[in-house]
Amino acid sequence: MFDVRLFARPAMSPREENVLVVRRVLFDELGSFHGLNFEPKRYLGALLSRGSNFFLPRSQAENDPSHKQIIPYALIVHGETVLHYVRGKKAGEQRLIAKGSIGIGGHMNDTDESLFAWDENAYRAGVEREVNEEILIDSPFEDRIVALLNDDTTEVGRVHLGIVHLFRLAEPKVQKRESMITNLSFLPRDELVARRDTLETWSQLCVDSLDRLLA
Repeated sequence: MFDVRLFARPAMSPREENVLVVRRVLFDELGSFHGLNFEPKRYLGALLSRGSNFFLPRSQAENDPSHKQIIPYALIVHGETVLHYVRGKKAGEQRLIAKGSIGIGGHMNDTDESLFAWDENAYRAGVEREVNEEILIDSPFEDRIVALLNDDTTEVGRVHLGIVHLFRLAEPKVQKRESMITNLSFLPRDELVARRDTLETWSQLCVDSLDRLLA
């Protein structure tokens, strides 16, 4: 009898995710900072120009502080409340599991064929895709970019650069789509301040400046 193993196809390895990055030196030339910067227009023209950003395999980018991964970080707001959730065990970023967060979003990748040119329009289309993957917003909303976010004091922060969006909803109608999102609820500022120590670092920085972000 013949050995069927000789005719078996080798297992296909999953395609590695490629993520959008800029060189750290470009961020430094534009003016590096710690925490929140409320002059996003000063940076976005350069960061989102077609010649400045490109894709790297995520496994490389996560361990290469000479590049910054561009991460949209959307605050989902209704009135004076902000959407809060806890990252469950299936979170893509293992270093953030069980942390509270007020930011929705993720890596910009090259899986969407419409995003062939990473100018601002392509970026905004990518943000919409990322947010829609994680939550369902059943309400009209306004999307504004309000700040940039950087924190080089942590292992995660050194390889990421956040673009903070404010999604202001007409109604507080949001449902989760991702299994990694748990305990989804809108919370007032004083409750978020009380929970500050349980939040991931980026959310802590946003809570510290929440009055300005929501203005």
